[in-house]
Order: sequence, then C-alpha cells, then structure tokens
Amino acid sequence: MHTLTPLIEQRADPFIYKHSDGYYYFTASVPEYDRIEVRRAPTIAELPSAPAVDVWRKPDSGPYSELLWAPEIHFNQGAWYVYFAAAPSREIKHKLFQHRMYAVRNTSPNPLEGEWEFMGQIDTGIDTFCLDATTFTHDGVLYYLWAQKDEAIEGNSNLYIAPMATPWQLKGPPVMLSKPEFGWEIRGFWVNEGPSVLKRNGKIFISYSASATDENYAMGLLWADENADLLDPAAWTKLAEPVLQTCYEYGIYGPGHNSFTYGEDGDTVMLVYHARTYTEIVGDPLWNPDRHTFVKPLRWDEQGMPVFGRPSLA
Repeated sequence: MHTLTPLIEQRADPFIYKHSDGYYYFTASVPEYDRIEVRRAPTIAELPSAPAVDVWRKPDSGPYSELLWAPEIHFNQGAWYVYFAAAPSREIKHKLFQHRMYAVRNTSPNPLEGEWEFMGQIDTGIDTFCLDATTFTHDGVLYYLWAQKDEAIEGNSNLYIAPMATPWQLKGPPVMLSKPEFGWEIRGFWVNEGPSVLKRNGKIFISYSASATDENYAMGLLWADENADLLDPAAWTKLAEPVLQTCYEYGIYGPGHNSFTYGEDGDTVMLVYHARTYTEIVGDPLWNPDRHTFVKPLRWDEQGMPVFGRPSLA
C-alpha cells in the first residue's frame, strides 16, 4: 500500500501523542512560525478535521518572538507542557537563526482549555543555537533530549541528553550522544536534529533527522539497552546507514523530523513524519509551506529492531 496522501497538509515537524484520556493530541510547526497550535481527536484519522486551537502566540518582539519551531506536547508530572524553539527578534541578534528552547505549561485536564503559562527558557548551560526538544521518562527519571550547536564541532547541531529536575529545568550537564559524521548526515548541512524516543523489545530507540531539509533530509537511529546508563554515550549504538530516506519512485521527498505514537489498538507503533511531494522549491525553503504530515505503521524484524521501510509504503 502506498501512503502517498498526507494525513495533514502543510504541517512540518509533526508530533502526535496518545494520552490516557483516549484522545490523540497533535501539534506541529505552522507555516507562519508564529504560534503553537494543538488539536485533538479520538482517532488519528479524525485529526485532520479536528478544530485547531491556537494555545500560545509569540510576542511581537523580544528573545522568543521569531520563528517558533517544532513544538511538542507532553504530559509530564501531572501537567501539560509544550516544548518549542524560538528565535529573538532581529533587532536583538541581527542574525536569523539564534534559537533557544522554551516551555509553556497548562494544568487543565484538557490542554485545549485553561491557561498556558510561560515557564521560560530551558537552560542547557550551553549558550548556542538549540532546538527540537523532546522528553521521556524511564525508570522514574524524566529526560530531556534535544539538538544543539557546539562551537568546537563542525556542523549545525548534535544530539544531547540530560536528566530533568522539573519538567522545565535540567538537573545535570548535557551529554552528547551523536554528531553528524556519516556522508548521509552532511548533505547540504551537517545536522543531527529532531530526536524522538521509542521504548520496545528491551531497548530505548532514538530516531533523528540529518542533512539539509530538502530531498537530502533523512532519518537515522540510535539505541541502548533498557537497563543501560542512558547518560553514558558508550551505551548507545548508532546505525551507519539511514533508516528512512527519499523515495524517488513514488515522489516522497525528505522524510524526517518524526515522532512515534500508537494505533487505536494501543500496541501498533505508528511512525509520524513530514515530507515534501516535490523537489523544485521556489524561493526561500524556510518559508515553503509544503512539508506535510504523513503517518504509517512501523514494522519489526526478528531481532526486535524497527523496520522503517520507505516513506511511500505502509
């Protein structure tokens, strides 16, 4: 079966979370990069027609007033959080890409209601370009996982992990898990970004995206044993080849910036990602709105490793 039809058009960096209330919650980068939009539905198939609620809008100026990127909605320690990256207004930095990471919180049972409180910047202790934060809990520890620039390492961003003291504050120093090093990670830009966590078969998997956000964009994979010290870089194995990349045969280009959710059966892992359906981008690729949200089931091999397949095939 070809999955050539997007679930939701013009939504990049898609994140779908299935909550204990039975609803699926969806957020993503909107083409205007000016707000955080959340929608919910009882099934994945109903998300496209669900009302999109603007839960938070960027201020007109200041340190987080431009280019809101890659929001993710999580339910951590009894409250809803959206983690996102934003850049300062250009009169402050005079450069476009100076993103830092932030969080907003909502204590209502339904995050489409109630008030969202701005919790401030997530300070990693490294004052450089950073983005694409996600969180996960393992063995009672809440972890923060994100992409950030290291001035001493070639490229735009590496992947880091740290434990959290609260859902908006880190408890320990960043630990680098991966940097751009393979040929498929450095096409156009040297990038490791967009990490997403999946726990299954006794392992912790981290998918991530690499290279420029055109047809070169592709996804890679790290994994560790579930009993390992997740803050030890040596505990992680990194695949040398991409796990999901452009399918020229059916015209699905630059798949990446994924998340994982579960099917209605509660067990089938669904791969959520964005991709384009053409390669000839007119104008600045940053403002091209046509990265669409796609969803397909993940498969598994006999060794318990995920099989991503092709972005055009279910």
